[in-house]
Amino acid sequence: MNRTSRLIVGMALALTAQLAGAQVLFWSTQASPVEEAQRMREQVLAGFPGGVDFQPQESGPFFTRLEAELQAGRGEIGVVGALHGELAIFADRWVDLSGVDLGGVEVSEAFMELGRLGTDEQKYLPWMQANYVMAANRQALEYLPEGADLDALTYEQLVEWAANVHEATGQPRFGFPAGPQGLRHRFFQGFLLPSFTGSTVTRFRSPEAEQAWELFKELWQHTNPASTNYGFMQEPLLTGDVWIAFDHIARLADAFNQRPDDFVAFPAPAGPVGRGFMPVLAGIAVPDTTPDLEASLALVEYLMRPETQVATLLATNFYPVVEAPLPEDLPPAARALGPAINAMTSAPDALPALLPVGLGELGGQFNQVYIDTFERIVLAGQPTRQVLDEQAAVLRNLMVQANAPCWLPDEPSEGACPVD
Repeated sequence: MNRTSRLIVGMALALTAQLAGAQVLFWSTQASPVEEAQRMREQVLAGFPGGVDFQPQESGPFFTRLEAELQAGRGEIGVVGALHGELAIFADRWVDLSGVDLGGVEVSEAFMELGRLGTDEQKYLPWMQANYVMAANRQALEYLPEGADLDALTYEQLVEWAANVHEATGQPRFGFPAGPQGLRHRFFQGFLLPSFTGSTVTRFRSPEAEQAWELFKELWQHTNPASTNYGFMQEPLLTGDVWIAFDHIARLADAFNQRPDDFVAFPAPAGPVGRGFMPVLAGIAVPDTTPDLEASLALVEYLMRPETQVATLLATNFYPVVEAPLPEDLPPAARALGPAINAMTSAPDALPALLPVGLGELGGQFNQVYIDTFERIVLAGQPTRQVLDEQAAVLRNLMVQANAPCWLPDEPSEGACPVD
C-alpha cells in the first residue's frame, strides 16, 4: 500500500479527529461570481468539519499562485477545482485519488478516464458538469421510428424521426442553432464527427467523416429553414416552429421552465463509433504541495457525496456527476435536463469529446473551420469530399501554428495534432 492509500484508510477510520481545527484552502476557477461563491460557502461547504476557505479566482490569479506554490514545492492550497483543460496542465503534480472512498456512488467511467489524464492514476475526480442535449415537444413522440428508444437513439433514427414529423405535419420541424450566435460548431466538433470517426481533428477528412456530413445533409432536408437565424433553441421550441432540437442546456432551460409538461429532454444520438458528447467538465484535484493531505482528501470525498452534489447544483447550476436524487422544488429545467445529461454521460457507448485544448487565441479560427465546412457542404451544396480536403488543409495549418497536441477523443500526439 502506498503512502496516499495508507492516508486515505486512516482518514476513513478517524475522520473527525483528523479534521479537528483544520481549514482547507479550496482554490477554484469555478463559481467565481460573487453570488455563486457565497452560495458555495453557505450552502455547499458550511457542513464540512474543520471548515473550508473557498477562494474562486479568475484564470490569471488562479494560475499565478498555483504555479508559484508548485514551483516552490510547498504551499497552502489544499484542493483545486478547475476545468479539465486547466487541470491537464499540471497533471504530474496532482496526488493520486484512486483510493478515495466514494461510498458506492458510481461516476461515469468516461469521466473517470478523463480524470486519469492519460496516466494510471486518478489525477482528478469529476466534480460537476454542463452539457448539450436534445429536446423535443411531446407531440413529436408519436412519430418516433418503430422500436426507437428515446434515450438511445442513433443518428439514422433521428433523421427518420425528423422525416416522419415533416411528413405528418407538412412542415420541417427539426431545429438547429445555426445562427450567428448559435453553437453549431460544438455539435460538429463534439457530437456528430466523433460519433462517426472517433475523432475531432485527426480524421477530419476521413471516409467516415464524409458519411457523417452526408447524413447531416439528409437531416437538413427536414430542418426548419429559419435555423440559420437561431441562436437559442428554447424560443422556437416555445413557439412550436420546432419540435425536435439540439442545444446547450442553458439555451433550452426557458422552454422547460415555462412549459415543463410540453417538452422532454434526452441524450444526443449515437453513430457507428459511439455516442459522442462534449462535456463542460470541472474536476477536483489535490496538489502534492498540500499542507494537510488528510484534510484535502476528506474534502474531496465530501464534495463527491450525492447530497453535496445536489447542493452544488443549486449553488452553481452545474449538474452532478453522480446519480443523486433531485429535490422536488428544483426548477423544472433542472429536473428535466439533469437526467438527460446523466443518461448520455453514463451510456455504455458514451464517447466524450473535449472542448479544444491548447489553441489559445486561435480557438476562434478553429471553430470557424467547422462553421465553414457546414456552410459549404450543407448550405451551399458543395461536394463533400472536395470541401473536406480543402478544409483539412486549413485545419492542418492551424494546428501546426498553434502547436496544440491532440485532445480526446483523438489519440495523444507529440507536438501538433495531425490531420490525416
